[in-house]
Amino acid sequence: MNKIVIASNNVGKLNEIAAILGPLDIEIVAQSTLGVPEAEEPHATFVENALAKARQASRYSELPALADDSGICVDALAGAPGVHSARFADAVAGGRDAQDERNNRKLLELLAAEQNRKAHYYCVIVLVRSAFDPQPIICDAEWHGEIVREPRGSGGFGYDPLFLVPELGKTGAELAPAHKNRISHRAQALAALAARLRLAQPQSRR
Repeated sequence: MNKIVIASNNVGKLNEIAAILGPLDIEIVAQSTLGVPEAEEPHATFVENALAKARQASRYSELPALADDSGICVDALAGAPGVHSARFADAVAGGRDAQDERNNRKLLELLAAEQNRKAHYYCVIVLVRSAFDPQPIICDAEWHGEIVREPRGSGGFGYDPLFLVPELGKTGAELAPAHKNRISHRAQALAALAARLRLAQPQSRR
């Protein structure tokens, strides 16, 4: 496996994935460069949505495909936004940055009177070797923290300005990209995937 199409148009995700999988000497290709449309994400679980995205990208590109589905789960909101994290607030024109800002604002409004600020990011990574792969590789991870009362930091994306890592005293948006790529939910899930792929590499050369 020397080329993988990434089933995402999110630049932040693409950069994180490329940084973590880069040492494996696998060419990473964004689905947008191959004309793959964004898949629907109608499912109630992260793994079902990730699998749907990976299978569609593989079907269109005829390449192995990797997809992730991730989001933030807030204790006081019974796990919401969850799978709806990317479009938690009403979607209107303005691009991803504007959508992130609306999502963050809505989350803060819902938590305004809450003392329980615990939350965790969750990520599931799915890799299919073909569109109908009966044994997809699935890796997942969680990143635990708290929701602050106002945005902090200018890095990251999504809910990172609100997600405090207590042991570091910083939000995800205040972390250097290289640091975040070592400890985040996506980093942990991708590290597990990379380990699986390293184990498979010698077998592929036999």
